[in-house]
Amino acid sequence: MRTRTDAPRVAHDLRHHGDAEVRDDGAELTNLAVNVRPGTPPEWLRERIAASLSGLAAYPDGRAARAAVAARHGLPVEHVLLTAGVAEAFVLLARALGARRPVVVHPQFTEPEAALLGAGHTVRRVLLDADDGFRLDPAAVPEDADLVVVGNPTNPTSVLHPADDLLRMARPGRTLVVDEAFMDAVPGEPGALAGRRDVPGLVVLRSLTKTWGLAGLRIGYALADPATVAALAAAQPLWPVSTPALAAAEACVTPAALVEAESAARRTAADRAHLLAGLAAFDGVRAVEPAAGPFVLVRMESAAAVRERLRALGFAARRGDTFPGLGPGWLRLAVRDRATTDRFLRALDHALSEVRG
Repeated sequence: MRTRTDAPRVAHDLRHHGDAEVRDDGAELTNLAVNVRPGTPPEWLRERIAASLSGLAAYPDGRAARAAVAARHGLPVEHVLLTAGVAEAFVLLARALGARRPVVVHPQFTEPEAALLGAGHTVRRVLLDADDGFRLDPAAVPEDADLVVVGNPTNPTSVLHPADDLLRMARPGRTLVVDEAFMDAVPGEPGALAGRRDVPGLVVLRSLTKTWGLAGLRIGYALADPATVAALAAAQPLWPVSTPALAAAEACVTPAALVEAESAARRTAADRAHLLAGLAAFDGVRAVEPAAGPFVLVRMESAAAVRERLRALGFAARRGDTFPGLGPGWLRLAVRDRATTDRFLRALDHALSEVRG
């Protein structure tokens, strides 16, 4: 298993995200660049959010939503912090915990490193190797790291790390941040650490924006020991989560919503298998497998040129070169229904033929 640890040397656009692919002239493209589940939020959730608008004259009261999230994970309420999306949680972690030797495991979502750099930290990177399938080697994390950030399943690789590998990185005096923003898109949530209280320094982050289509509402949460939650809360502004977002949080952790999310995760797994089978038919195109998230990472020659041809053919794909540990030969593709995937595979065939001449 090969990994390497270093300080950032190559400049990456850490603030580039998939939504940039579908702004302005990309608004009419079939969106494979953003990992939000299509067709969401569902009608029942829109109704719950709309009903909350009658209470906008009052300041947000997060007690009911916080209690609902705590109950969903079997935790006391003091272990839960509601945030304006997981991105806010990364900013709070960077500003509030006083880390001196932070490490980010890459490739992964770039906001943790961006937040740490923005707070004045020097960040070291553990870069996982494509030839190893981007598997995690806990021993590659420097022993003196006092803050470690890792995604599970990881964006953009779609790799699901075994819980035991994650737990090997935990120790007293270290904050271990596990970003589980896509865990509810994995059937059965294998390897999830949300709800664990026996792991020193553990902080688990969850998002409700991907499965439920709430990226524009900004709602997520952190699960940690009460002292860490209190430190993060002290760094938040007053009323950080809006009343509609609180209503959504409460609605999305009910037993009925969890059943619906599990059903959606199983459909996504089947649709992902269909996409991977189609990609495997192309010479020179290799997807990272096994994949666990609602997206796949694909390597190919001339990926940038293929991506531009796909745009001309009506599809937006996420470029990979903004992720540390990747380069211009990578694309991330969101999983969609079979009909959309079949249309995409035909477009990819055309794009590859045109680029290869």
